[in-house]
Amino acid sequence: MESKWIEHLRTELRRPLPGIEAQRRMAPTPISGPYFDSPPDGARRAAVMILLYPDANEWRMPLIVRHADLAHHGGQVGLPGGLIEPGETALQAALRELHEEIGVPADGIEPLGQFSPLYVYVSNNYVTPWVAVIHRRPTFQRNAAEVAEVIELPIASLFDPAQIGEFDRQWESAPQRVPYFAFDLHRIWGATAMILAEFAAIAGPPAD
Repeated sequence: MESKWIEHLRTELRRPLPGIEAQRRMAPTPISGPYFDSPPDGARRAAVMILLYPDANEWRMPLIVRHADLAHHGGQVGLPGGLIEPGETALQAALRELHEEIGVPADGIEPLGQFSPLYVYVSNNYVTPWVAVIHRRPTFQRNAAEVAEVIELPIASLFDPAQIGEFDRQWESAPQRVPYFAFDLHRIWGATAMILAEFAAIAGPPAD
């Protein structure tokens, strides 16, 4: 029998998405780039995957810590994903990258739907987030060339006020206040946090 929470999420994904209204909750302020504008013609299409799975008595999702020396978003926490290759759909790209980056094959994965696309102007990527469920904990095998660590994030932590904070940084010579989700010693911020904010707004806290 399917989890009532997954059934609820499936139903909510058929309704209009909150989009910018939810994403703004975790957006840096002041916003220094066109997160919420239409992407330019030259933007690269990309996709990421939120993979939900049960582990003991809670639901989790895998996140990745990128190697610090990568050209874009080095050292940051992100969702598995990457560029959409010619002939691929966003879902196909998200599933392929999930396998390539953390070793989870598509077998047994059930796509539930997609969230609002987000233009990540820093890397010029127009990202489509997908969410899917697998009804067992996957075995993770990280791609050591790209992924420094796999984080198994409890979904409930997205709803814990104690795990939400802010930090200050300088961006393009201007001060910026950046909200983040905390887990262990990690800060989840930027586009990933904005995507997870919409996920949280739609899914609600796990009930079973």
